[in-house]
Amino acid sequence: MSDVVIMGAAETDQLGKLPDISTLELHLQSARNALRDAGLGIEDIDGIASVSAPGPVTIAHALGITPRWVDTTSVGGASFLFHVRHAVAAIRAGHANAVLVTHGESGRSRVGAPPWAMAKDSLSGQFEFPFGVLGPPTTFSLPVMRFMKETGTTIEQLAEVAVAQRRWSSQNPRAMFQEEVTVSDVLDSRPVASPLTLLMCCLVTDGGGALVVTSREFAESRGTDHPLVSVLGTGECATTPMISQMADMTRCEQFEVSSRHALQEARMTTSDIDHLMIYDAFAHVPLFGLEDMGFVGRGEAGAFVAEGNTSPGGSLPMNTNGGGLSYTHTGMYGMFAIQEAVRQLRGEAAAQVPDVSTSLVLGNGGMFMSAATLVLGNEAAA
Repeated sequence: MSDVVIMGAAETDQLGKLPDISTLELHLQSARNALRDAGLGIEDIDGIASVSAPGPVTIAHALGITPRWVDTTSVGGASFLFHVRHAVAAIRAGHANAVLVTHGESGRSRVGAPPWAMAKDSLSGQFEFPFGVLGPPTTFSLPVMRFMKETGTTIEQLAEVAVAQRRWSSQNPRAMFQEEVTVSDVLDSRPVASPLTLLMCCLVTDGGGALVVTSREFAESRGTDHPLVSVLGTGECATTPMISQMADMTRCEQFEVSSRHALQEARMTTSDIDHLMIYDAFAHVPLFGLEDMGFVGRGEAGAFVAEGNTSPGGSLPMNTNGGGLSYTHTGMYGMFAIQEAVRQLRGEAAAQVPDVSTSLVLGNGGMFMSAATLVLGNEAAA
């Protein structure tokens, strides 16, 4: 089985409030930066992947690429992890040599962004909207309340997730929020949807990122100024688009399934992982991830974070860019989690963790709708 690598990885020049840059231009800027990072040109790319709006065909046309492989999987913020997994399969099957995965989202300024509207005749529109479950904060508040009741996780431990994220972002000049906060700061911030307060919720920003995925053979034949990052294992899973139809609101089945397959493919266990990126749209999502993937036992995640294990200097550095709570969150955050994992494995991160050789990235799509997992490493697959 051929070794597939991430050869290029880059974000847009700026993140945050970008009212003068359209959604499409955010895609193109990040794509150009990733190609420059890889040392490749447009002519080297024969595969492209992106979410449905503006879509890979529009992006390929704007860049001048005529792809022979296209992926438009659009399953929320985890989509870009799905794209990497699908690109790995396509490259191994010979359907593409080099795949460009792009993300751009004017999540805050809404420049060239599609309108956000849930159809009233959708399943959620018919069976959840009438009960006040209207958007991410109100939707996510249901499982976190049940999770706290079933596991004994305290509100202070939930706040500790935001505190830990801010410790990392305080070391990152590109992070939108860099001032450290306390548990009291988090609990005293504006209530959003009980039990979630403002500092437990992700940012709303503009920005983008892109990746170049190819075979090690192709990458080495072209040469590169940056270390290659191997895709050692991948997994994906989807369950239900409705929060009310989760089999168990205190567990995310797709987190468990996708990570189990990724670790099996990488021939690793959780003890082999040096660095962890878990999608943190809201403060409780990393707690679900830690437990559902088996990094800690049932009901232990809150205390694990509160004891500093995921903070700088801790035993399991997690969300080292500051995460969606403090770094950036355009609406679909998964691309930025991959970018940080690549930086850590290359030794180029702003808050660099010593001796990182493996990193696991867990992406969440929708409100516990889908998930994908990547196990990445800075050495070639065995």
